[in-house]
Amino acid sequence: MYRPLITILLFATLATTSVSAQETADTASMTLPAAEKVFLDNNLLLLAQKYNVSAQKALVYQAKLIPNPNFSISHGLYSGTLNQFFPTGANDETAAQLSQLILLGRKRNKQIKIAQANADLTEYQFFDLLRTLKFTLRSDFFNIYYLQQSAKAYDKEIVSLQQVVTAFNELSGKGYIAEKEVIRIKAQLYSLQTEYSTLQNQINDVQSEMKLLLQLKSNKYIDPVIDSAAIAQLDPSKYPLPTLLDSAYKNRTDLLIAKTNANINQLNYSYQKALAIPDLTLSASYDEQGSYLTNYVGIGAAIDLPFFNRNQGNIRSAKAMADYSQAQQKNIEATVDENVARALQKAFEQDKLYKNIDPKFSNDFDNLMQQVLINYEKRNIGLLDFLDFLDSYKQNVLQINSVKFNRVSSFENINYHTGTNFFN
Repeated sequence: MYRPLITILLFATLATTSVSAQETADTASMTLPAAEKVFLDNNLLLLAQKYNVSAQKALVYQAKLIPNPNFSISHGLYSGTLNQFFPTGANDETAAQLSQLILLGRKRNKQIKIAQANADLTEYQFFDLLRTLKFTLRSDFFNIYYLQQSAKAYDKEIVSLQQVVTAFNELSGKGYIAEKEVIRIKAQLYSLQTEYSTLQNQINDVQSEMKLLLQLKSNKYIDPVIDSAAIAQLDPSKYPLPTLLDSAYKNRTDLLIAKTNANINQLNYSYQKALAIPDLTLSASYDEQGSYLTNYVGIGAAIDLPFFNRNQGNIRSAKAMADYSQAQQKNIEATVDENVARALQKAFEQDKLYKNIDPKFSNDFDNLMQQVLINYEKRNIGLLDFLDFLDSYKQNVLQINSVKFNRVSSFENINYHTGTNFFN
C-alpha cells in the first residue's frame, strides 16, 4: 500500500536538485581564459604595481640629469661712509659668481646603473606578483569546479533522503514503517546537510577570494567551465626535468629578483667606493671693487680633502650587503631546483593515480545508485545496506573529484615553479 507513494518520490530524486546559494545570486559562467582576461583588466594590485614600475622608470631619467649650475650675485645695500642706501657709481660694489659641480669617480654613471637596476627590480616584482596571483586564480578556478561537482553528490543524496523522510512521515503513523528506521534516516539526512553546509562554506570562501582577484561584485557567483577532454590529455612526461629547470632559471621572477638585488648591492658597493673620491667644483667670479683691483674676473676650483672621512663605514656595509645578497641568490637557486623537481615528481604521482581510475566507474556507480534506490523501495535490501551505499557513493565522488583536482593542481604547480605556462 505504501510502495507506490515511495516509488514516485524516490524516482523524483533523479530529476530534482536542491536549492543552493548560487540560485539566488547572479551566476556567471566563465572559462579559464575569460577569467584570466578579466583578472588582467581589473585587478587593482596589478594596477598599483604598474604605477610603481612607472615611478621607478622616471627615476632612471632623473639619474641621467647633471647637477644644475649655481649662480650668485650681491650688491651693496648701505654705505656707512656715505650714509646712503644702494650706493652707485664709484662707491657701489657688485659681485657675482657662477659655479658648477663636477662629479668624479664616474658617480653619475653608477647612479644611472643603480636606478636602472631598481627599475628592473620593480618590473620583476610586478611579474612575480602576476605569477603568484595568476596561480591563485587558476587554483581557485579548478578548486571551485571540483568542489561544485562534489556538492552535486550531496545534492543528490540529500534530495533522496528528503523524499524518503517525507514518504516515511506519511506512512509511519499507519504502522507501515518502524519508528527507528524513520529516526535513522532523519539522522543521516541531518548529517549530510551539515556536511553539505560545510562544503558550501568552503566553496563560498574560494568564490570570495576569486571575486576579489577579478574585482567582481559580491552578488556574482562564478560557475567555472572547463575543457575536461583537454585536461585528461595533460601529460607530465611531455617536458623533461632539464627543460623545466632551464625555463625556471630564465623565467622565475623571484630568482630574477634575487639576481637583481645582488646586482644592485654590487653596484651600490662600487658607488660607495666612488663616493670616497671628492667631487670638484669649478667657478667663475666677478667683483666690481672688492678685490685688489676693480672689475676683477677670476676662475676657481674647490675640492674636499679626504683626510678623515673616506666613506669607510658605508663601503664596509655595502660590501657586506653584496655578500649577503649573493648568498641569498644561491639559496633561491637551490630552492628553484628542488621546487621544480618535486613539482614534476608530484605531477607523475597524481597523473598515475588519476589514470588508475576506470573512466566508466562513475557512470556505473550512478546507475548502481538508481538500482539501490529501487531495491530499497522494494525492501530487497535493508536500511543499513541502503545507508552504507549512500555513504559509499558520496565518498567515491569526493575521492574522484579530489584526485582530479590534485592532478590539475600538480600541473599548475609546474607552471608556477617554472614561471612558464607549459600546461594550459
